[in-house]
Amino acid sequence: MTRDDIQRRLADFPEPRPRPAGARLALEGIRVVDFTHFIAGPLATMILADMGAEVVKIEAIGRGDEYRYYPPAHPDDATLGGPYLWCNRNKQSVALDLKSPEGLQIARELIARADVVVENFSTGVMERLGLGYDACKATNERLIYASVSAYGREGAFADRLGFDPIAQAESGFVSMNGYPDRQGVRALSPVMDISTAMMAANAILGAIVARERHGIGQQVEVALFDNAVLMTGYATVQHLFSGDEPQRHGNTSPDTCPSGVFQASDAAFYINCGNSKIFQRLMAQVLERPDLAAAPEYATPKDRIARRAELFEILGDAFSREPWSHWQPRMRAAAVPCGQVRTVGETLRSPEARERGIVSRLAHPEHGWVPNIASPIRYSATPLADPQPAPSIGEHTARVLRETLGYADARIGELAAAGAIGTAARE
Repeated sequence: MTRDDIQRRLADFPEPRPRPAGARLALEGIRVVDFTHFIAGPLATMILADMGAEVVKIEAIGRGDEYRYYPPAHPDDATLGGPYLWCNRNKQSVALDLKSPEGLQIARELIARADVVVENFSTGVMERLGLGYDACKATNERLIYASVSAYGREGAFADRLGFDPIAQAESGFVSMNGYPDRQGVRALSPVMDISTAMMAANAILGAIVARERHGIGQQVEVALFDNAVLMTGYATVQHLFSGDEPQRHGNTSPDTCPSGVFQASDAAFYINCGNSKIFQRLMAQVLERPDLAAAPEYATPKDRIARRAELFEILGDAFSREPWSHWQPRMRAAAVPCGQVRTVGETLRSPEARERGIVSRLAHPEHGWVPNIASPIRYSATPLADPQPAPSIGEHTARVLRETLGYADARIGELAAAGAIGTAARE
């Protein structure tokens, strides 16, 4: 992979459409000091940054967030991995040595001027640095202090480390997914980290609203494990009702039928008959089999689940006779939920993704074009901030110290020479 390869691939995608001139930002004026790394924390703060919050990401001098090094890296910059770029848009990077008194003092000064602090260190790290909630609250009573933990900040499991695949395994999520003749499988996408980030961003937004209404800051926590249990969906309550453990059904659904993957003559696709009316439309309008739509043996979801094998045989035989281009418009016209089984690359280049403006390219000050995957949030009155690429390590250190804390250039130079701060060459 070369820089030219990346530029050629991105040439297929447009620049993002800029927000209307003068449009306000939803979180305009909110300052976030971000001590997070990897996925769940940084994605949560990126959501806030997209909404217009000023997010100051604190990174270690030289090394930065370890997630920078997840592959593939940009061929010209080992600190700019694709995964890091994906979840650190619209942020400012300040590089500090938190083991030095000067670096720690800068962190305290930033927190004293912040609306929100977000951290996802191991339990006890922020307290050992003197940056725990109680210490921060003493200098900033209106502060919202959000922690993304593995198993909670208190209790018997507070010391445990948390990673997405472990949360998938321990929550029961893995046991539910895959095929019945083999072990359950994890989702390759970090679904627990992503959903925890969404939950954390929601929790922070709720705390911001509470502060505006009641005038108080507070501590906020979202645990990866707690969220992972939520991500098993309604299987939790099904088990508590019935006592049964969820079984693995592959691509079929234990609750609806027919739902699953079928093969047209040229492509695989998924249909989801979530109720009897959809089933009847599928049979009568798509397959032109009104006799099956009205057949008493297929009248209820329970009946269809009991006869899943024969229904799938009927559908499989019919679908295999025509291409996807034949079936898709018929199912769309009949309001039968369906979708082609795509690769990630096919999805990025799909008509739906282009229509929604999901993929774009951003101008990078050093690396030409870099990819951008848009937020799914759409506001009519306060559109999201125009996307800016993830920062280099310490790219905004001098600017933040100068503009936010009022440091003189001479003092910034002294701190850099002493190794308390790191700055980027292009700042």
